[in-house]
Amino acid sequence: MASDSHQKRHLGTVLSYIPIGGICMAHLSTHKDGLLKRVRRIAGQVQAIERSLESDADCEKVLHLVAATRGAMNGLLDEIVEAHAREHVAHPDLTASQRKKGVDALIGAIRRYSK
Repeated sequence: MASDSHQKRHLGTVLSYIPIGGICMAHLSTHKDGLLKRVRRIAGQVQAIERSLESDADCEKVLHLVAATRGAMNGLLDEIVEAHAREHVAHPDLTASQRKKGVDALIGAIRRYSK
Protein backbone atom coordinates (compact mmCIF):
# COMPACT_ATOMS: atom_id res chain seq x y z
CA MET A 1 0.00 0.00 0.00
CA ALA A 2 1.26 3.55 -0.74
CA SER A 3 2.62 5.69 2.05
CA ASP A 4 0.34 8.17 3.82
CA SER A 5 2.19 11.18 2.42
CA HIS A 6 2.00 9.74 -1.11
CA GLN A 7 -1.74 9.16 -0.72
CA LYS A 8 -2.29 12.71 0.55
CA ARG A 9 -0.32 14.23 -2.33
CA HIS A 10 -2.14 12.04 -4.85
CA LEU A 11 -5.60 12.71 -3.39
CA GLY A 12 -4.97 16.46 -3.30
CA THR A 13 -4.00 16.39 -6.95
CA VAL A 14 -6.99 14.28 -7.92
CA LEU A 15 -9.51 16.40 -6.06
CA SER A 16 -8.17 19.72 -7.26
CA TYR A 17 -8.38 18.64 -10.90
CA ILE A 18 -10.82 15.89 -11.79
CA PRO A 19 -11.47 15.78 -15.52
CA ILE A 20 -14.83 14.35 -16.50
CA GLY A 21 -15.21 14.23 -20.22
CA GLY A 22 -12.37 16.73 -20.58
CA ILE A 23 -13.97 19.28 -18.24
CA CYS A 24 -11.79 20.53 -15.41
CA MET A 25 -13.55 20.31 -12.06
CA ALA A 26 -11.23 22.74 -10.27
CA HIS A 27 -14.30 24.17 -8.51
CA LEU A 28 -14.13 21.09 -6.29
CA SER A 29 -11.18 22.73 -4.59
CA THR A 30 -13.66 24.94 -2.74
CA HIS A 31 -14.99 21.74 -1.12
CA LYS A 32 -11.60 20.08 -0.99
CA ASP A 33 -11.37 19.70 2.80
CA GLY A 34 -14.73 17.96 3.05
CA LEU A 35 -14.02 15.74 0.08
CA LEU A 36 -10.61 14.79 1.45
CA LYS A 37 -12.18 13.91 4.81
CA ARG A 38 -14.63 11.63 3.00
CA VAL A 39 -11.85 10.02 0.97
CA ARG A 40 -9.72 9.44 4.07
CA ARG A 41 -12.71 7.91 5.86
CA ILE A 42 -13.25 5.62 2.87
CA ALA A 43 -9.55 4.70 2.86
CA GLY A 44 -9.89 3.73 6.52
CA GLN A 45 -12.93 1.61 5.69
CA VAL A 46 -11.02 -0.17 2.91
CA GLN A 47 -8.16 -0.83 5.33
CA ALA A 48 -10.68 -2.30 7.80
CA ILE A 49 -11.90 -4.64 5.06
CA GLU A 50 -8.32 -5.68 4.35
CA ARG A 51 -7.63 -6.32 8.06
CA SER A 52 -10.84 -8.34 8.35
CA LEU A 53 -9.89 -10.52 5.41
CA GLU A 54 -6.36 -10.99 6.72
CA SER A 55 -7.68 -12.06 10.13
CA ASP A 56 -10.26 -14.44 8.63
CA ALA A 57 -13.20 -12.47 10.03
CA ASP A 58 -16.64 -13.96 9.53
CA CYS A 59 -18.50 -13.25 6.30
CA GLU A 60 -21.17 -11.13 7.99
CA LYS A 61 -18.59 -8.68 9.32
CA VAL A 62 -16.84 -8.41 5.94
CA LEU A 63 -20.15 -7.92 4.13
CA HIS A 64 -21.11 -5.18 6.58
CA LEU A 65 -17.78 -3.39 6.05
CA VAL A 66 -18.03 -3.67 2.26
CA ALA A 67 -21.62 -2.37 2.26
CA ALA A 68 -20.65 0.58 4.47
CA THR A 69 -17.69 1.39 2.20
CA ARG A 70 -19.87 1.19 -0.88
CA GLY A 71 -22.34 3.58 0.75
CA ALA A 72 -19.53 6.00 1.52
CA MET A 73 -18.26 5.81 -2.08
CA ASN A 74 -21.78 6.42 -3.37
CA GLY A 75 -22.04 9.48 -1.12
CA LEU A 76 -18.74 10.83 -2.46
CA LEU A 77 -19.86 10.19 -6.03
CA ASP A 78 -23.19 11.93 -5.36
CA GLU A 79 -21.41 14.99 -4.01
CA ILE A 80 -19.06 15.23 -7.00
CA VAL A 81 -21.89 14.66 -9.51
CA GLU A 82 -23.94 17.39 -7.82
CA ALA A 83 -21.01 19.82 -7.93
CA HIS A 84 -20.50 19.05 -11.61
CA ALA A 85 -24.19 19.53 -12.42
CA ARG A 86 -24.35 22.85 -10.60
CA GLU A 87 -21.12 24.20 -12.12
CA HIS A 88 -21.15 22.73 -15.65
CA VAL A 89 -24.86 22.26 -16.42
CA ALA A 90 -27.01 24.62 -14.35
CA HIS A 91 -24.70 27.62 -13.86
CA PRO A 92 -26.48 30.68 -15.30
CA ASP A 93 -23.33 32.06 -16.98
CA LEU A 94 -22.79 29.02 -19.21
CA THR A 95 -23.18 29.20 -22.97
CA ALA A 96 -25.32 26.60 -24.73
CA SER A 97 -22.15 24.90 -25.95
CA GLN A 98 -20.63 24.77 -22.45
CA ARG A 99 -23.91 23.46 -21.04
CA LYS A 100 -24.05 20.71 -23.72
CA LYS A 101 -20.47 19.71 -22.96
CA GLY A 102 -21.30 19.59 -19.25
CA VAL A 103 -24.41 17.48 -19.83
CA ASP A 104 -22.52 15.09 -22.11
CA ALA A 105 -19.77 14.68 -19.50
CA LEU A 106 -22.34 14.11 -16.77
CA ILE A 107 -24.20 11.49 -18.79
CA GLY A 108 -20.92 9.73 -19.59
CA ALA A 109 -19.91 9.69 -15.93
CA ILE A 110 -23.29 8.39 -14.80
CA ARG A 111 -23.20 5.61 -17.41
CA ARG A 112 -19.68 4.57 -16.41
CA TYR A 113 -20.31 4.55 -12.70
CA SER A 114 -23.79 3.04 -12.71
CA LYS A 115 -22.62 -0.23 -14.26
